[in-house]
Amino acid sequence: MAYAVLLCLAGAGLAVWAATRTWSVEVTVRPVPLPALREGRTGVGLVPWVPALALVALAGGGAVLATRGRLRRLLGALLLALGAAVAAGGGYGLVAETGGEPSRQWPALCLVGGVLVGLGGLLTLLRGHRWPAMGARYERPVRGARAAPAPERAGPVTGRRTVEAWDALDRGEDPTAG
Repeated sequence: MAYAVLLCLAGAGLAVWAATRTWSVEVTVRPVPLPALREGRTGVGLVPWVPALALVALAGGGAVLATRGRLRRLLGALLLALGAAVAAGGGYGLVAETGGEPSRQWPALCLVGGVLVGLGGLLTLLRGHRWPAMGARYERPVRGARAAPAPERAGPVTGRRTVEAWDALDRGEDPTAG
């Protein structure tokens, strides 16, 4: 489970970071006394859906820890699809003609991030149902189900209970006296 979560988080983080870098630089030639104008285009400007999908994949990587059973396998399929979409955006950045000087390392890193998310999703899809789940301690009880018996204490409780001790402190009394 740790590998799947780390693959998803690292891949999504890498894709978001790479999408915010400059993917191409356009040079505009201006009249003689003025220097050439250089404008950079980031991955967000070229493929704006890639960072959004990468952020969803980042949240999904954390959700792997909170889900179980069929829901976790469904989440694995969603992460696989998100990884494929992010990788497709990085692949598009590699082959797209942007009209300027392309920078190939950032789209390639975006593609690698998508592949990592996809691998984490595939691992979750195939093996996620066997992984341990979070405890049910904070879940709402099911109607009609009996409450679990209270754990037995090691010995009898002597002296005042904790709430009574705090109430005594509030009144200004020493709960340890007597």
